[in-house]
Amino acid sequence: MAAHFGRRLRKGAATTAVAAAAVAALSASQAPGATGEDHGRQTTAGASAPVPDPTGGDATGNSPYYTDLPPLNSPNPSPSPSAGTPVAQGAAEAGIPATVLDAYKKAEAELRASKPGCNLPWQLLAAIGKVESGQARGGEVDADGTTLKPILGPVLDGNGFALIQDTDHGAYDGNAQYDQAVGPMQFIPSTWAWAGRDGNGDGKKDPNNIYDAALAAGHYLCRGDRDLSQAADLHTAILGYNNSQDYLNTVLSWMEYYSKGTYSVPDGTGTAPGRRSDDGTPRTTPSTPAEPADPHQGKPGSKDQGGRPSPSPSKPGDGQDGGDPAPRPPGKPDPSTPTPTDTVDHLENAGTGTAKLTATAGDAFTGTISTRAETKAGAAVAKVRIRFTVSGDTDATFTGGEDVATVATDSKGVAKAPALLAGEKTGDFKVTATVVGRSLKGVDYQATVTERTADTLTAVTTGDTPPACVPGGEFADRIQVKATYKGAVADKVAATATLIKSATDATENDKGPYFKDATTGNAVRTLTGLKTDAKGLLTLPKLYADDTTGTFLLRVTTPGGGTLTVQLTVAADGTATASPSPSPSASASPGAPAGS
Repeated sequence: MAAHFGRRLRKGAATTAVAAAAVAALSASQAPGATGEDHGRQTTAGASAPVPDPTGGDATGNSPYYTDLPPLNSPNPSPSPSAGTPVAQGAAEAGIPATVLDAYKKAEAELRASKPGCNLPWQLLAAIGKVESGQARGGEVDADGTTLKPILGPVLDGNGFALIQDTDHGAYDGNAQYDQAVGPMQFIPSTWAWAGRDGNGDGKKDPNNIYDAALAAGHYLCRGDRDLSQAADLHTAILGYNNSQDYLNTVLSWMEYYSKGTYSVPDGTGTAPGRRSDDGTPRTTPSTPAEPADPHQGKPGSKDQGGRPSPSPSKPGDGQDGGDPAPRPPGKPDPSTPTPTDTVDHLENAGTGTAKLTATAGDAFTGTISTRAETKAGAAVAKVRIRFTVSGDTDATFTGGEDVATVATDSKGVAKAPALLAGEKTGDFKVTATVVGRSLKGVDYQATVTERTADTLTAVTTGDTPPACVPGGEFADRIQVKATYKGAVADKVAATATLIKSATDATENDKGPYFKDATTGNAVRTLTGLKTDAKGLLTLPKLYADDTTGTFLLRVTTPGGGTLTVQLTVAADGTATASPSPSPSASASPGAPAGS
Protein backbone atom coordinates (compact mmCIF):
# COMPACT_ATOMS: atom_id res chain seq x y z
CA MET A 1 0.00 0.00 0.00
CA ALA A 2 2.95 2.32 0.52
CA ALA A 3 3.54 2.45 -3.21
CA HIS A 4 -0.11 3.18 -3.79
CA PHE A 5 -0.25 6.15 -1.44
CA GLY A 6 3.20 7.31 -2.44
CA ARG A 7 1.80 8.16 -5.84
CA ARG A 8 -0.89 10.40 -4.40
CA LEU A 9 -1.06 13.88 -5.84
CA ARG A 10 -3.04 16.89 -4.81
CA LYS A 11 -6.26 16.95 -6.77
CA GLY A 12 -5.51 20.30 -8.34
CA ALA A 13 -2.19 19.10 -9.69
CA ALA A 14 -3.75 15.87 -10.90
CA THR A 15 -6.47 17.68 -12.80
CA THR A 16 -3.91 19.91 -14.46
CA ALA A 17 -1.78 16.97 -15.54
CA VAL A 18 -4.75 15.09 -16.94
CA ALA A 19 -6.00 18.15 -18.78
CA ALA A 20 -2.56 18.72 -20.28
CA ALA A 21 -2.48 15.18 -21.63
CA ALA A 22 -5.97 15.57 -23.05
CA VAL A 23 -5.10 18.90 -24.67
CA ALA A 24 -2.13 17.34 -26.44
CA ALA A 25 -4.26 14.51 -27.78
CA LEU A 26 -7.07 16.84 -28.81
CA SER A 27 -4.73 19.25 -30.59
CA ALA A 28 -3.11 16.43 -32.49
CA SER A 29 -6.42 14.82 -33.45
CA GLN A 30 -7.67 18.09 -34.95
CA ALA A 31 -4.43 18.99 -36.68
CA PRO A 32 -4.62 19.10 -40.47
CA GLY A 33 -3.40 15.95 -42.12
CA ALA A 34 -3.07 13.91 -38.94
CA THR A 35 -2.65 10.35 -40.08
CA GLY A 36 -1.35 7.07 -38.82
CA GLU A 37 -1.63 3.33 -39.11
CA ASP A 38 -4.21 1.61 -36.98
CA HIS A 39 -5.73 -1.12 -39.12
CA GLY A 40 -6.84 1.44 -41.67
CA ARG A 41 -8.27 3.90 -39.15
CA GLN A 42 -7.09 7.45 -38.70
CA THR A 43 -4.93 7.92 -35.64
CA THR A 44 -3.57 10.84 -33.70
CA ALA A 45 -0.13 12.23 -34.42
CA GLY A 46 2.11 12.02 -31.40
CA ALA A 47 -0.30 9.94 -29.32
CA SER A 48 0.71 6.57 -27.93
CA ALA A 49 -0.20 3.52 -29.99
CA PRO A 50 -2.95 1.23 -28.74
CA VAL A 51 -1.67 -0.98 -25.96
CA PRO A 52 -3.84 -3.89 -24.80
CA ASP A 53 -4.88 -3.79 -21.19
CA PRO A 54 -2.13 -5.72 -19.35
CA THR A 55 -4.71 -7.35 -17.09
CA GLY A 56 -6.52 -8.87 -20.07
CA GLY A 57 -9.99 -8.31 -21.45
CA ASP A 58 -11.80 -5.02 -21.83
CA ALA A 59 -14.96 -3.48 -20.46
CA THR A 60 -16.98 -3.28 -23.67
CA GLY A 61 -15.74 -6.18 -25.76
CA ASN A 62 -14.52 -3.48 -28.17
CA SER A 63 -18.12 -2.76 -29.10
CA PRO A 64 -18.95 0.19 -31.40
CA TYR A 65 -19.04 3.65 -29.89
CA TYR A 66 -20.15 7.13 -30.90
CA THR A 67 -17.49 9.05 -32.81
CA ASP A 68 -18.88 12.59 -32.60
CA LEU A 69 -16.18 15.08 -31.59
CA PRO A 70 -16.88 18.10 -29.40
CA PRO A 71 -17.20 21.56 -30.98
CA LEU A 72 -13.96 23.49 -31.46
CA ASN A 73 -15.30 26.44 -29.47
CA SER A 74 -15.02 26.21 -25.69
CA PRO A 75 -18.19 25.31 -23.79
CA ASN A 76 -20.21 27.85 -21.89
CA PRO A 77 -20.11 26.65 -18.28
CA SER A 78 -23.45 28.16 -17.29
CA PRO A 79 -25.72 29.10 -20.18
CA SER A 80 -29.15 30.38 -19.29
CA PRO A 81 -31.05 30.95 -22.52
CA SER A 82 -34.56 32.29 -22.24
CA ALA A 83 -37.49 30.19 -23.36
CA GLY A 84 -37.57 29.76 -27.11
CA THR A 85 -34.03 31.08 -27.57
CA PRO A 86 -31.79 28.74 -29.60
CA VAL A 87 -28.82 27.38 -27.68
CA ALA A 88 -25.42 27.54 -29.37
CA GLN A 89 -23.98 24.18 -30.32
CA GLY A 90 -21.04 24.51 -27.93
CA ALA A 91 -23.35 25.31 -25.01
CA ALA A 92 -25.74 22.45 -25.82
CA GLU A 93 -22.93 19.91 -26.09
CA ALA A 94 -21.58 20.97 -22.69
CA GLY A 95 -24.88 20.15 -20.97
CA ILE A 96 -25.03 16.81 -19.14
CA PRO A 97 -28.33 15.38 -17.82
CA ALA A 98 -28.67 16.10 -14.10
CA THR A 99 -28.88 12.52 -12.81
CA VAL A 100 -26.08 11.35 -15.09
CA LEU A 101 -23.81 14.22 -14.03
CA ASP A 102 -24.58 13.51 -10.37
CA ALA A 103 -23.60 9.87 -10.85
CA TYR A 104 -20.23 10.83 -12.35
CA LYS A 105 -19.45 13.23 -9.52
CA LYS A 106 -20.50 10.74 -6.83
CA ALA A 107 -18.27 8.09 -8.42
CA GLU A 108 -15.33 10.51 -8.42
CA ALA A 109 -15.92 11.27 -4.73
CA GLU A 110 -16.06 7.58 -3.82
CA LEU A 111 -12.85 6.83 -5.72
CA ARG A 112 -11.15 9.86 -4.17
CA ALA A 113 -11.80 8.25 -0.77
CA SER A 114 -11.15 4.59 -1.60
CA LYS A 115 -8.35 4.99 -4.17
CA PRO A 116 -6.94 8.51 -3.77
CA GLY A 117 -3.77 7.68 -5.65
CA CYS A 118 -5.78 7.05 -8.82
CA ASN A 119 -6.76 10.73 -9.22
CA LEU A 120 -9.90 9.88 -11.21
CA PRO A 121 -11.63 13.00 -12.63
CA TRP A 122 -15.38 12.82 -13.21
CA GLN A 123 -14.78 14.41 -16.63
CA LEU A 124 -13.19 11.12 -17.74
CA LEU A 125 -16.34 9.21 -16.77
CA ALA A 126 -18.42 11.82 -18.59
CA ALA A 127 -16.28 11.45 -21.71
CA ILE A 128 -16.66 7.67 -21.72
CA GLY A 129 -20.38 7.97 -21.02
CA LYS A 130 -20.65 10.34 -23.98
CA VAL A 131 -19.00 8.04 -26.50
CA GLU A 132 -20.55 4.84 -25.16
CA SER A 133 -24.21 5.85 -24.88
CA GLY A 134 -24.58 9.58 -25.49
CA GLN A 135 -24.94 10.12 -21.71
CA ALA A 136 -27.59 7.39 -21.37
CA ARG A 137 -29.36 8.60 -24.53
CA GLY A 138 -29.52 12.19 -23.35
CA GLY A 139 -30.46 11.24 -19.79
CA GLU A 140 -33.34 8.84 -20.36
CA VAL A 141 -33.20 7.56 -16.78
CA ASP A 142 -35.61 7.43 -13.87
CA ALA A 143 -35.16 9.17 -10.53
CA ASP A 144 -32.96 6.31 -9.25
CA GLY A 145 -30.69 6.50 -12.30
CA THR A 146 -31.90 3.38 -14.12
CA THR A 147 -32.33 3.69 -17.89
CA LEU A 148 -35.96 3.83 -18.98
CA LYS A 149 -35.20 1.19 -21.61
CA PRO A 150 -32.15 -1.07 -21.88
CA ILE A 151 -29.16 0.18 -23.86
CA LEU A 152 -27.62 -2.78 -25.66
CA GLY A 153 -24.70 -2.96 -28.04
CA PRO A 154 -24.63 -5.23 -31.12
CA VAL A 155 -24.53 -8.99 -30.81
CA LEU A 156 -20.89 -9.99 -30.33
CA ASP A 157 -21.13 -13.01 -32.61
CA GLY A 158 -17.92 -12.43 -34.58
CA ASN A 159 -19.85 -11.18 -37.60
CA GLY A 160 -18.32 -7.74 -37.90
CA PHE A 161 -17.62 -7.59 -34.16
CA ALA A 162 -15.72 -9.53 -31.53
CA LEU A 163 -16.86 -13.08 -30.87
CA ILE A 164 -17.90 -13.43 -27.24
CA GLN A 165 -20.16 -16.34 -26.48
CA ASP A 166 -22.79 -15.99 -23.76
CA THR A 167 -21.43 -15.69 -20.20
CA ASP A 168 -24.52 -14.60 -18.24
CA HIS A 169 -27.25 -16.90 -19.63
CA GLY A 170 -28.96 -13.78 -20.92
CA ALA A 171 -29.47 -12.30 -17.45
CA TYR A 172 -28.14 -8.85 -18.38
CA ASP A 173 -28.45 -8.63 -22.16
CA GLY A 174 -31.39 -10.94 -22.87
CA ASN A 175 -29.16 -13.00 -25.17
CA ALA A 176 -28.42 -16.59 -24.16
CA GLN A 177 -26.11 -17.30 -27.12
CA TYR A 178 -23.76 -14.32 -27.41
CA ASP A 179 -22.87 -11.41 -25.17
CA GLN A 180 -23.78 -7.77 -25.78
CA ALA A 181 -22.53 -4.63 -24.09
CA VAL A 182 -25.10 -3.41 -21.56
CA GLY A 183 -26.12 -0.10 -20.03
CA PRO A 184 -24.99 3.53 -20.19
CA MET A 185 -21.31 2.59 -19.72
CA GLN A 186 -21.59 -0.46 -22.03
CA PHE A 187 -20.13 -3.25 -19.91
CA ILE A 188 -20.11 -6.74 -21.37
CA PRO A 189 -21.66 -9.27 -18.93
CA SER A 190 -18.41 -11.15 -18.30
CA THR A 191 -16.73 -7.95 -17.15
CA TRP A 192 -19.72 -6.72 -15.16
CA ALA A 193 -19.72 -10.03 -13.28
CA TRP A 194 -16.61 -8.90 -11.38
CA ALA A 195 -16.44 -5.16 -11.99
CA GLY A 196 -20.06 -4.34 -11.09
CA ARG A 197 -20.67 -2.00 -8.14
CA ASP A 198 -23.64 -0.73 -6.16
CA GLY A 199 -23.36 3.01 -6.63
CA ASN A 200 -26.80 4.10 -5.39
CA GLY A 201 -26.95 1.99 -2.24
CA ASP A 202 -29.99 -0.10 -3.16
CA GLY A 203 -28.20 -3.40 -2.56
CA LYS A 204 -28.03 -4.30 -6.27
CA LYS A 205 -25.36 -4.09 -8.96
CA ASP A 206 -27.26 -3.13 -12.09
CA PRO A 207 -25.36 -2.25 -15.31
CA ASN A 208 -28.47 -0.37 -16.46
CA ASN A 209 -28.21 2.04 -13.52
CA ILE A 210 -25.97 5.06 -14.15
CA TYR A 211 -24.84 5.26 -10.50
CA ASP A 212 -23.82 1.60 -10.47
CA ALA A 213 -22.28 1.76 -13.93
CA ALA A 214 -20.32 4.98 -13.32
CA LEU A 215 -18.83 3.66 -10.07
CA ALA A 216 -17.95 0.36 -11.76
CA ALA A 217 -16.29 2.26 -14.61
CA GLY A 218 -14.29 4.28 -12.11
CA HIS A 219 -13.01 1.18 -10.34
CA TYR A 220 -12.29 -0.46 -13.70
CA LEU A 221 -10.20 2.51 -14.83
CA CYS A 222 -8.35 2.66 -11.50
CA ARG A 223 -7.15 -0.95 -11.53
CA GLY A 224 -3.54 -1.93 -11.06
CA ASP A 225 -2.47 1.02 -8.90
CA ARG A 226 -2.90 3.44 -11.81
CA ASP A 227 -2.46 7.17 -11.42
CA LEU A 228 -4.69 8.80 -14.03
CA SER A 229 -2.92 12.12 -13.63
CA GLN A 230 -0.07 10.46 -15.55
CA ALA A 231 -0.62 10.36 -19.33
CA ALA A 232 0.69 6.79 -19.71
CA ASP A 233 -1.68 5.39 -17.07
CA LEU A 234 -4.56 7.45 -18.43
CA HIS A 235 -4.06 6.13 -21.96
CA THR A 236 -3.69 2.53 -20.76
CA ALA A 237 -6.91 2.82 -18.74
CA ILE A 238 -8.92 4.20 -21.67
CA LEU A 239 -7.52 1.65 -24.10
CA GLY A 240 -8.42 -1.04 -21.58
CA TYR A 241 -12.02 0.13 -21.85
CA ASN A 242 -12.03 -0.14 -25.65
CA ASN A 243 -8.78 -0.99 -27.43
CA SER A 244 -8.81 1.52 -30.29
CA GLN A 245 -6.61 4.53 -30.96
CA ASP A 246 -9.61 6.40 -32.38
CA TYR A 247 -11.54 5.59 -29.21
CA LEU A 248 -8.70 6.95 -27.10
CA ASN A 249 -8.59 10.18 -29.10
CA THR A 250 -12.35 10.66 -28.94
CA VAL A 251 -12.52 10.11 -25.18
CA LEU A 252 -9.60 12.48 -24.57
CA SER A 253 -11.30 15.12 -26.73
CA TRP A 254 -14.52 15.00 -24.73
CA MET A 255 -12.65 14.86 -21.44
CA GLU A 256 -10.80 18.06 -22.32
CA TYR A 257 -14.02 19.69 -23.52
CA TYR A 258 -15.86 18.92 -20.29
CA SER A 259 -12.88 20.07 -18.21
CA LYS A 260 -13.36 23.60 -19.61
CA GLY A 261 -16.89 23.84 -18.27
CA THR A 262 -20.20 22.05 -18.20
CA TYR A 263 -23.62 22.39 -16.64
CA SER A 264 -26.64 20.33 -15.70
CA VAL A 265 -29.67 19.95 -17.97
CA PRO A 266 -32.96 18.20 -17.14
CA ASP A 267 -32.98 14.43 -17.61
CA GLY A 268 -34.08 13.43 -21.08
CA THR A 269 -33.07 16.72 -22.73
CA GLY A 270 -29.41 16.02 -23.46
CA THR A 271 -28.07 16.12 -27.01
CA ALA A 272 -28.25 12.88 -28.99
CA PRO A 273 -25.10 11.33 -30.52
CA GLY A 274 -24.71 11.28 -34.29
CA ARG A 275 -22.20 8.79 -35.70
CA ARG A 276 -21.28 5.32 -34.61
CA SER A 277 -17.88 3.77 -35.24
CA ASP A 278 -19.16 0.69 -37.05
CA ASP A 279 -21.53 2.26 -39.56
CA GLY A 280 -20.83 5.99 -39.69
CA THR A 281 -24.55 6.77 -40.01
CA PRO A 282 -25.40 10.29 -38.80
CA ARG A 283 -28.25 10.58 -36.32
CA THR A 284 -29.16 14.01 -35.07
CA THR A 285 -32.36 13.22 -33.18
CA PRO A 286 -33.07 10.55 -30.60
CA SER A 287 -34.47 7.39 -32.12
CA THR A 288 -37.31 5.48 -30.52
CA PRO A 289 -35.76 2.52 -28.72
CA ALA A 290 -37.13 -0.94 -29.32
CA GLU A 291 -38.98 -2.69 -26.52
CA PRO A 292 -36.41 -4.47 -24.33
CA ALA A 293 -36.07 -8.21 -24.51
CA ASP A 294 -37.25 -10.16 -21.50
CA PRO A 295 -33.95 -10.80 -19.69
CA HIS A 296 -35.07 -14.31 -18.86
CA GLN A 297 -36.11 -15.29 -22.37
CA GLY A 298 -32.71 -15.00 -24.05
CA LYS A 299 -34.06 -13.68 -27.36
CA PRO A 300 -30.92 -12.59 -29.18
CA GLY A 301 -32.85 -10.91 -31.98
CA SER A 302 -34.95 -8.66 -29.74
CA LYS A 303 -32.52 -5.97 -28.74
CA ASP A 304 -32.07 -2.24 -28.55
CA GLN A 305 -28.88 -0.97 -30.11
CA GLY A 306 -28.04 1.77 -27.64
CA GLY A 307 -30.53 4.35 -28.92
CA ARG A 308 -30.16 3.16 -32.53
CA PRO A 309 -32.85 1.44 -34.62
CA SER A 310 -33.32 -2.15 -33.53
CA PRO A 311 -32.88 -4.86 -36.17
CA SER A 312 -35.68 -7.20 -37.06
CA PRO A 313 -35.81 -10.33 -34.93
CA SER A 314 -33.47 -12.91 -36.33
CA LYS A 315 -31.15 -15.65 -35.24
CA PRO A 316 -27.70 -14.57 -34.16
CA GLY A 317 -25.37 -14.62 -37.14
CA ASP A 318 -28.16 -14.30 -39.72
CA GLY A 319 -28.51 -11.23 -41.93
CA GLN A 320 -30.17 -8.35 -40.11
CA ASP A 321 -33.03 -8.38 -42.60
CA GLY A 322 -33.77 -12.05 -41.94
CA GLY A 323 -32.53 -13.02 -45.42
CA ASP A 324 -29.12 -14.24 -46.49
CA PRO A 325 -26.32 -14.11 -43.92
CA ALA A 326 -24.57 -10.78 -43.90
CA PRO A 327 -21.13 -10.83 -45.53
CA ARG A 328 -18.26 -11.02 -43.06
CA PRO A 329 -15.91 -8.04 -43.23
CA PRO A 330 -12.30 -8.84 -44.21
CA GLY A 331 -10.18 -9.97 -41.30
CA LYS A 332 -13.15 -10.84 -39.08
CA PRO A 333 -13.29 -14.34 -37.58
CA ASP A 334 -15.66 -16.95 -38.91
CA PRO A 335 -18.13 -17.67 -36.09
CA SER A 336 -18.01 -21.37 -36.97
CA THR A 337 -14.24 -21.50 -36.45
CA PRO A 338 -13.25 -22.55 -32.91
CA THR A 339 -11.72 -19.73 -30.90
CA PRO A 340 -8.72 -20.31 -28.59
CA THR A 341 -11.20 -20.38 -25.70
CA ASP A 342 -13.14 -23.19 -27.41
CA THR A 343 -10.01 -25.37 -27.59
CA VAL A 344 -9.26 -25.24 -23.86
CA ASP A 345 -9.87 -28.59 -22.20
CA HIS A 346 -8.56 -27.88 -18.72
CA LEU A 347 -6.44 -25.61 -16.54
CA GLU A 348 -3.26 -26.56 -14.72
CA ASN A 349 -1.29 -25.07 -11.87
CA ALA A 350 1.66 -23.44 -13.67
CA GLY A 351 4.38 -23.53 -11.03
CA THR A 352 2.68 -21.92 -8.06
CA GLY A 353 3.31 -25.05 -6.05
CA THR A 354 1.07 -27.00 -3.71
CA ALA A 355 2.12 -25.25 -0.50
CA LYS A 356 -0.27 -22.70 0.95
CA LEU A 357 0.68 -19.11 0.18
CA THR A 358 1.29 -17.18 3.40
CA ALA A 359 1.66 -13.51 4.27
CA THR A 360 1.51 -11.45 7.44
CA ALA A 361 -1.44 -9.09 7.75
CA GLY A 362 -0.82 -5.93 5.74
CA ASP A 363 2.03 -7.42 3.71
CA ALA A 364 2.27 -8.56 0.09
CA PHE A 365 2.38 -12.26 -0.72
CA THR A 366 5.74 -13.26 -2.17
CA GLY A 367 4.40 -16.17 -4.23
CA THR A 368 2.89 -15.70 -7.69
CA ILE A 369 -0.26 -17.50 -8.80
CA SER A 370 0.11 -18.87 -12.33
CA THR A 371 -2.34 -20.93 -14.38
CA ARG A 372 -1.79 -22.71 -17.69
CA ALA A 373 -4.57 -23.27 -20.26
CA GLU A 374 -4.20 -26.56 -22.15
CA THR A 375 -5.93 -28.55 -24.86
CA LYS A 376 -6.98 -32.14 -24.27
CA ALA A 377 -3.61 -33.21 -25.66
CA GLY A 378 -1.78 -30.94 -23.20
CA ALA A 379 -0.80 -28.23 -25.68
CA ALA A 380 -0.66 -24.63 -24.47
CA VAL A 381 -3.46 -22.27 -25.49
CA ALA A 382 -2.60 -18.59 -25.85
CA LYS A 383 -4.91 -15.56 -25.86
CA VAL A 384 -7.41 -17.08 -23.44
CA ARG A 385 -8.89 -14.93 -20.70
CA ILE A 386 -8.42 -16.39 -17.23
CA ARG A 387 -10.41 -14.96 -14.34
CA PHE A 388 -8.84 -15.07 -10.87
CA THR A 389 -11.31 -14.69 -8.00
CA VAL A 390 -10.47 -14.22 -4.31
CA SER A 391 -12.95 -15.80 -1.91
CA GLY A 392 -12.99 -16.40 1.83
CA ASP A 393 -13.39 -14.57 5.11
CA THR A 394 -10.26 -12.40 4.90
CA ASP A 395 -9.95 -8.99 3.25
CA ALA A 396 -7.06 -10.00 1.00
CA THR A 397 -7.18 -8.50 -2.49
CA PHE A 398 -5.13 -8.15 -5.63
CA THR A 399 -3.02 -5.03 -6.16
CA GLY A 400 -5.40 -2.11 -6.61
CA GLY A 401 -7.95 -3.39 -4.10
CA GLU A 402 -9.95 -5.69 -6.40
CA ASP A 403 -10.93 -9.26 -5.53
CA VAL A 404 -11.28 -10.31 -9.19
CA ALA A 405 -8.75 -9.95 -12.01
CA THR A 406 -8.85 -11.11 -15.63
CA VAL A 407 -5.56 -11.91 -17.37
CA ALA A 408 -4.93 -13.22 -20.89
CA THR A 409 -2.65 -16.24 -21.31
CA ASP A 410 0.71 -15.65 -22.99
CA SER A 411 2.34 -17.61 -25.81
CA LYS A 412 3.05 -20.43 -23.36
CA GLY A 413 -0.57 -20.59 -22.31
CA VAL A 414 0.24 -19.12 -18.89
CA ALA A 415 -1.67 -16.38 -17.10
CA LYS A 416 -0.16 -14.82 -13.97
CA ALA A 417 -2.49 -13.26 -11.44
CA PRO A 418 -1.66 -9.78 -10.11
CA ALA A 419 0.20 -9.62 -6.80
CA LEU A 420 -1.87 -10.53 -3.76
CA LEU A 421 -2.03 -8.18 -0.78
CA ALA A 422 -2.99 -9.37 2.71
CA GLY A 423 -5.51 -7.28 4.58
CA GLU A 424 -5.78 -6.92 8.35
CA LYS A 425 -8.23 -9.80 8.80
CA THR A 426 -6.41 -13.07 9.44
CA GLY A 427 -7.45 -16.52 8.27
CA ASP A 428 -7.59 -18.77 5.22
CA PHE A 429 -8.87 -17.92 1.76
CA LYS A 430 -8.51 -19.19 -1.78
CA VAL A 431 -7.96 -17.87 -5.27
CA THR A 432 -9.82 -19.69 -8.04
CA ALA A 433 -8.77 -19.55 -11.69
CA THR A 434 -11.46 -20.13 -14.35
CA VAL A 435 -11.75 -19.69 -18.11
CA VAL A 436 -13.91 -16.74 -19.11
CA GLY A 437 -16.71 -17.93 -21.39
CA ARG A 438 -16.36 -21.64 -20.56
CA SER A 439 -17.85 -23.85 -17.85
CA LEU A 440 -14.67 -25.75 -17.06
CA LYS A 441 -13.42 -26.88 -13.68
CA GLY A 442 -11.31 -24.18 -12.07
CA VAL A 443 -8.02 -24.43 -10.22
CA ASP A 444 -7.92 -23.44 -6.54
CA TYR A 445 -4.92 -21.92 -4.79
CA GLN A 446 -4.95 -21.92 -0.98
CA ALA A 447 -3.61 -18.97 0.99
CA THR A 448 -3.60 -17.67 4.54
CA VAL A 449 -3.10 -14.36 6.31
CA THR A 450 -1.28 -14.60 9.65
CA GLU A 451 -1.14 -12.18 12.57
CA ARG A 452 1.36 -9.35 12.72
CA THR A 453 4.07 -10.27 15.22
CA ALA A 454 6.63 -8.69 17.54
CA ASP A 455 9.58 -10.54 19.08
CA THR A 456 10.73 -7.79 21.45
CA LEU A 457 8.90 -5.44 23.81
CA THR A 458 10.58 -2.66 25.75
CA ALA A 459 9.26 -0.12 28.23
CA VAL A 460 9.42 3.49 27.10
CA THR A 461 10.69 5.98 29.67
CA THR A 462 7.88 8.29 30.75
CA GLY A 463 10.03 10.83 32.59
CA ASP A 464 12.58 11.28 35.35
CA THR A 465 10.01 10.68 38.08
CA PRO A 466 8.65 7.10 38.23
CA PRO A 467 4.87 6.70 38.45
CA ALA A 468 3.63 6.73 42.03
CA CYS A 469 0.50 5.43 43.74
CA VAL A 470 -1.05 5.02 47.19
CA PRO A 471 -3.72 2.47 48.19
CA GLY A 472 -7.04 3.41 46.59
CA GLY A 473 -5.34 5.89 44.28
CA GLU A 474 -4.16 5.89 40.68
CA PHE A 475 -0.78 5.74 38.98
CA ALA A 476 0.26 9.17 37.79
CA ASP A 477 1.79 8.02 34.51
CA ARG A 478 0.50 5.59 31.90
CA ILE A 479 2.82 2.78 30.88
CA GLN A 480 4.05 2.82 27.28
CA VAL A 481 5.56 -0.12 25.40
CA LYS A 482 7.49 -0.28 22.13
CA ALA A 483 7.26 -3.36 19.90
CA THR A 484 9.81 -4.47 17.30
CA TYR A 485 10.29 -7.49 15.05
CA LYS A 486 13.85 -8.37 14.09
CA GLY A 487 14.82 -4.86 15.05
CA ALA A 488 12.20 -3.12 12.90
CA VAL A 489 9.14 -1.29 14.16
CA ALA A 490 6.20 -3.68 14.59
CA ASP A 491 3.04 -1.72 13.85
CA LYS A 492 -0.56 -2.82 14.29
CA VAL A 493 0.50 -5.80 16.38
CA ALA A 494 -2.14 -7.22 18.72
CA ALA A 495 -1.22 -7.20 22.40
CA THR A 496 -2.61 -8.44 25.70
CA ALA A 497 -1.94 -6.81 29.08
CA THR A 498 -2.58 -8.83 32.27
CA LEU A 499 -2.01 -8.18 35.99
CA ILE A 500 -0.55 -11.59 36.91
CA LYS A 501 -0.11 -13.33 40.27
CA SER A 502 3.64 -13.94 40.07
CA ALA A 503 6.58 -14.50 37.76
CA THR A 504 5.82 -18.24 37.74
CA ASP A 505 2.04 -17.96 37.77
CA ALA A 506 0.70 -15.99 34.78
CA THR A 507 -2.93 -16.33 35.79
CA GLU A 508 -4.88 -13.15 36.43
CA ASN A 509 -4.49 -11.61 39.87
CA ASP A 510 -7.62 -10.88 41.87
CA LYS A 511 -6.23 -7.99 43.90
CA GLY A 512 -3.90 -5.06 43.61
CA PRO A 513 -3.63 -2.69 40.59
CA TYR A 514 -6.35 -2.77 37.94
CA PHE A 515 -7.66 -1.08 34.80
CA LYS A 516 -11.19 0.26 34.48
CA ASP A 517 -13.70 -1.07 32.00
CA ALA A 518 -14.33 1.73 29.49
CA THR A 519 -18.10 1.17 29.61
CA THR A 520 -18.97 0.17 33.17
CA GLY A 521 -16.01 1.53 35.10
CA ASN A 522 -15.60 -1.81 36.84
CA ALA A 523 -12.15 -3.16 37.69
CA VAL A 524 -10.55 -5.39 35.02
CA ARG A 525 -7.13 -6.98 35.18
CA THR A 526 -6.81 -8.32 31.62
CA LEU A 527 -7.00 -6.19 28.48
CA THR A 528 -7.27 -7.77 25.03
CA GLY A 529 -7.67 -6.26 21.58
CA LEU A 530 -4.83 -3.78 22.13
CA LYS A 531 -2.71 -2.79 19.11
CA THR A 532 0.52 -0.94 18.59
CA ASP A 533 0.37 2.20 16.49
CA ALA A 534 2.26 3.07 13.29
CA LYS A 535 5.42 3.67 15.34
CA GLY A 536 5.12 0.35 17.16
CA LEU A 537 4.03 2.09 20.37
CA LEU A 538 1.32 0.93 22.75
CA THR A 539 0.13 3.23 25.53
CA LEU A 540 -1.84 1.34 28.17
CA PRO A 541 -4.90 2.85 29.87
CA LYS A 542 -4.48 4.41 33.30
CA LEU A 543 -3.85 2.02 36.19
CA TYR A 544 -5.62 2.23 39.54
CA ALA A 545 -4.95 0.55 42.90
CA ASP A 546 -7.25 -1.04 45.43
CA ASP A 547 -6.48 -0.97 49.16
CA THR A 548 -3.93 -3.81 48.96
CA THR A 549 -0.31 -2.77 49.42
CA GLY A 550 2.69 -4.65 48.04
CA THR A 551 4.54 -5.40 44.84
CA PHE A 552 2.65 -6.61 41.78
CA LEU A 553 3.38 -7.59 38.17
CA LEU A 554 1.93 -6.39 34.87
CA ARG A 555 2.75 -8.56 31.83
CA VAL A 556 2.32 -7.48 28.18
CA THR A 557 2.53 -10.12 25.42
CA THR A 558 2.27 -10.14 21.60
CA PRO A 559 2.12 -12.85 18.91
CA GLY A 560 5.68 -13.77 17.93
CA GLY A 561 7.02 -14.07 21.47
CA GLY A 562 7.25 -10.46 22.55
CA THR A 563 6.94 -10.25 26.34
CA LEU A 564 7.48 -7.46 28.85
CA THR A 565 6.89 -7.69 32.60
CA VAL A 566 6.61 -4.48 34.62
CA GLN A 567 6.91 -4.35 38.43
CA LEU A 568 4.33 -2.27 40.26
CA THR A 569 4.40 -1.29 43.93
CA VAL A 570 1.62 0.18 45.99
CA ALA A 571 2.72 1.76 49.30
CA ALA A 572 1.05 3.92 51.93
CA ASP A 573 3.86 6.46 51.84
CA GLY A 574 3.25 7.18 48.14
CA THR A 575 6.63 5.85 47.00
CA ALA A 576 5.12 3.28 44.62
CA THR A 577 6.94 2.93 41.31
CA ALA A 578 6.44 1.24 37.98
CA SER A 579 9.57 -0.08 36.32
CA PRO A 580 10.59 -2.81 33.86
CA SER A 581 11.83 -6.05 35.40
CA PRO A 582 15.61 -6.39 35.57
CA SER A 583 16.20 -9.89 34.25
CA PRO A 584 14.69 -13.35 33.68
CA SER A 585 16.90 -14.77 36.47
CA ALA A 586 15.39 -12.66 39.23
CA SER A 587 13.87 -14.29 42.27
CA ALA A 588 10.63 -16.17 41.63
CA SER A 589 9.08 -15.15 44.95
CA PRO A 590 5.51 -13.75 44.70
CA GLY A 591 6.66 -10.16 44.57
CA ALA A 592 9.62 -10.65 42.24
CA PRO A 593 9.67 -9.28 38.70
CA ALA A 594 9.50 -11.66 35.73
CA GLY A 595 11.89 -11.61 32.79
CA SER A 596 11.15 -10.13 29.40
